[in-house]
Amino acid sequence: MIVIGGENLIDFVQTATENDLPVYTAKPGGSCYNVAMAAARQGQEVVYLTPISKDSLGNVLAQRLLDDGVHFAAPRSDKPTSLAVVSVNKSIPSYQFYRNGTAERDVTLDDLHRMMPENAQVFHIGSLALIDGEDGAAWEAFFEAQAKAGVLTSLDPNVRPGLVSDRQAYVDRLLRMTAHAGVIKLSDEDLEYIFPDMPLMDAFTAFCDAGHAALAVLTKGAEGCFARTASVTVTLPATLADPLVDTVGAGDTFMATLVSECVARDLLTRERLAALDEAELTDILSKAGKAAAINCQRQGCNPPSQAELS
Repeated sequence: MIVIGGENLIDFVQTATENDLPVYTAKPGGSCYNVAMAAARQGQEVVYLTPISKDSLGNVLAQRLLDDGVHFAAPRSDKPTSLAVVSVNKSIPSYQFYRNGTAERDVTLDDLHRMMPENAQVFHIGSLALIDGEDGAAWEAFFEAQAKAGVLTSLDPNVRPGLVSDRQAYVDRLLRMTAHAGVIKLSDEDLEYIFPDMPLMDAFTAFCDAGHAALAVLTKGAEGCFARTASVTVTLPATLADPLVDTVGAGDTFMATLVSECVARDLLTRERLAALDEAELTDILSKAGKAAAINCQRQGCNPPSQAELS
């Protein structure tokens, strides 16, 4: 079972231009929400730990996860749904967020411990949930607790600089959490934010050395990805989308595939991940890259099913 925490929101995504004005379509989204959806589509048992609003937009969010077979651990919240505006320029998305006092931030550490399923194998968190606030502190403490309880922990910073008011506090939190992460995936853009004056691969090494992740993956968009364990490293070219529609949700789909493969291949301990050989790690990364490419051939975040990846 994969348990996922973190934000859910409605993306108002630019889908066209009409009379020189952008046209937006409402789509369910949020990095961690997308990971839950993508992992469920790959046949995994997925439990979502974050509250979803009872409002009409929350109903849309809830129904999409239910349609993909995701289970809810948290009761629905009376607070409103978080919003994001996603504008697209030359296939690259930019984001504006509205999430103060919303349902997905309506969490406490006690709530998380109470709702956590006893048979969880993986716990994933990242992105907006970790930026600040009492909810950010709760997620960090819960992440550490799950690692100490023997659950395989998964972290994707998926940095959104426009939402960060205290950069140093946020970076410090990410670096603290690496000490408790079993699997880490981050992008070249994440590293440029965390270590702005450092060459990319030096920054990746510094981030990994801050913790003890058994599997660390760096994604570099069209330039592919790089991964390392205690015993092997793999560099892989990108699987290119044809046609490229947009890149919304590509990283989330990649992340979901990583954690899904950990469950499918029984890679649920640091020892098992450390024992990965180059061929198996390459196979995992290839599948993740293929999943991300299929997602990029569609509008918005629309991850592939397991059948599409076979």
